[in-house]
Amino acid sequence: MEIYKDLQNPKSKEFEELLSTQLSKTKNLVEGKIIEGKITKITEKFVFLFIEGLKSEPVLDINELKSMGITDSIKIGEKISVLLERIEDKNGEVLVSATKAQKIKGWHKLVDAFEKSEPIMGKITSKCKGGVIVEHIDTGSLMFCPGSQISDKPLKDISHLMHEPQKFALIKLDKVRGNACVSRRQIISSHKKEGKAKIVEKYKVGDVIKNAIVKGYSSFGCFFDVNSELDVLVHLQEISYSRVNHPDEIFNIGEKHDLLVISVDKEKLQVGCSIKKLSPDPFEHISNYEINKPYKVKVVKLMDFGAFCELEPGLSTLLHSSELSWTKKNLSAKKMFKVGDEIECVITEIDKDKRRVAISHRLTKENPFEALEKKYPVGSEISGTINSINEYAIYLKIDDFDVDAFLHCNDLSYQDNSGEEELKKFKKGEKLKVKLLEIKISQQKIRVGLKQTKVDPFTWFDGKKVNDTITVKVISSDNKGLLVKPEGCEMDFLIKKNHIAINAADARPSRFVGGERIDAAISELNIGKRKVTLSIKLLEELQNKEAVSKFSSPLSGKNLPFSSLSDKLEKKDKNNKD
Repeated sequence: MEIYKDLQNPKSKEFEELLSTQLSKTKNLVEGKIIEGKITKITEKFVFLFIEGLKSEPVLDINELKSMGITDSIKIGEKISVLLERIEDKNGEVLVSATKAQKIKGWHKLVDAFEKSEPIMGKITSKCKGGVIVEHIDTGSLMFCPGSQISDKPLKDISHLMHEPQKFALIKLDKVRGNACVSRRQIISSHKKEGKAKIVEKYKVGDVIKNAIVKGYSSFGCFFDVNSELDVLVHLQEISYSRVNHPDEIFNIGEKHDLLVISVDKEKLQVGCSIKKLSPDPFEHISNYEINKPYKVKVVKLMDFGAFCELEPGLSTLLHSSELSWTKKNLSAKKMFKVGDEIECVITEIDKDKRRVAISHRLTKENPFEALEKKYPVGSEISGTINSINEYAIYLKIDDFDVDAFLHCNDLSYQDNSGEEELKKFKKGEKLKVKLLEIKISQQKIRVGLKQTKVDPFTWFDGKKVNDTITVKVISSDNKGLLVKPEGCEMDFLIKKNHIAINAADARPSRFVGGERIDAAISELNIGKRKVTLSIKLLEELQNKEAVSKFSSPLSGKNLPFSSLSDKLEKKDKNNKD
C-alpha cells in the first residue's frame, strides 16, 4: 500500500481523475431507462453491445431480434435501442432487452397520437373473443379492436381485411395497464360524414323524394333508402293519418314509396320525411260513415292478430281476429283473406280523438247463438256430435249450427259414479241427444245435459219415508260394505259395513256373495239433495222394538231384587215432606 501513502504523487492524481470520470459515467446509467448500445460482435446465438459506463458488455439473444424482424438490418458498428433492466445481476452480468425498449417507445407514440387525436397505421393480425388484434406498424405494439368497431356495416367475413395496412383511430388508452383500444369504423364514418354533408345539402323542406325503398323499421319509425346514397327516417306519427302501432303493420321490406321532406338537420346530417302529408287527411270524411252499418273494405295488410283494411284510400281500420267469426276461436286472418280482397264489415267504433276505426266481419252474419235460442229455447232436446273430450267434460257440435255445447260429466248420468268413469263410456264422433240447459249469448256459451233426457230414477223414492222397509238385491260386497239395488229402481246404493247388523260379528260383508234378496230400512231420505241411506241394522232394531212391545209382560222384571227400590224411595220422600 506504499503507493497510497503519498496522495500528491502524480500517479495518484492520475488514478483519482480516471476513477472520477468512470464513476460520473456510471451515475448516468439508471435501471429502467432506454439507452443506445453499439454492436461490437455478432455470433450465431448472441449480439454483443458496448455501452459506455458499464463494466461489462451486455448481450442480446439473436432470437429476440428475429422476433422483432430486424436481424437483416443489424451490423457491427450500428446502434440499437435497449432497455437497461439490471446493471448487475447475481452473476455480475448486465441485463438489457430490445423488445421491451421497442414496446415502451411504441407506447409513447400511441399516447402522443391519442392526445393529438391523430390516426395510426395498423394491420389486423388475428381474431379474438369480442373483436380482433391490431398490430401498430411503426412499433409492433398490439391493440384491441372490438367487433362493433371494425366496420360501419355488419361483416360476416373479414378475411379481406387481415394483414392489410390501414388507418385506425385510438379511442381508449389504459396507461396503468398499458392497453390500447382502436376503431376502424370511426375512420370510415369520418370519411363518409364529409360526403354525407354534401348529399344532405341537396335536399330542402318541401321536396318530394320519388321511389324511396323501405330498408328497415323500429318501434319509432321506418327507414328508407334514397338513391342508395342516404337513409331517411319517417317517424311513426308521419306514416299514416290512422293510428299505427308499428311500421311493419303498413310496410314490407323492399317496397317503394314517395316521401315528402319535412326537416333537414345539417349539423346531425339528418333528413326527416313524411308519407301522410302527401295526401289530404282522410279522417275528415269520417262523418260519412255510421256505426253498426255494413261497408265494403279492402284488405291491405294481414297480421297475426287480425287484418288492416281501408274504407277508402288512406282511411285504415282494424279488423281484429276476435271479430272474424262467432264460433271459431284464435282464427287467423291470413287463412281467411289475402291482400287486396274486398270484404263486407260493420263499423263498431269510431274514435275521433285517437283517430281509430274498428270493424267486425262476424256482425255481417247472423249470431248462431241467437238463432239457436230462437229455434230451441232452454228445455228443448237437441242432437249433436261429440267434438272433443277432456278430463271433466264433453263438447258437442250441435247439428245444423256451427256452435259447440258444453256437457259436464255430472250431467251424464244420475248414478253416483265418478266423472272419469262416465266419460270413458263415450267416444269422439258419437251422436248424442241432449237437453238444452242454458244459453249465454253474451258469453257465447251453451250448456246441455244428457241425464236430463231420461226419467230421474230417484222418483222411485217418491212417497217413501224414513224407517220404511224396502227389498234390495245384493250386487257385490267389499270391505266398505254391500252394493245393492232396490227392486224396481235403476240406481245402486251402498250399505256401509256398520249398517249391516246389530251384532258386530254378523256385520261382515263377506257373508254375502251377490244375488241375495234382503230387506233394509231407509235411515235417511232427502229428495231435494238426492240422498238416501239404507240400513239392515236399523231394520233389525225396528223389528226388535216391535217384538218387545207386542210380546213382553207388564210384570216382566218385577222379580229382580231391586225392582221396587225406586217405588220405596219415592214413598219415603213423600212421608218426610208430610
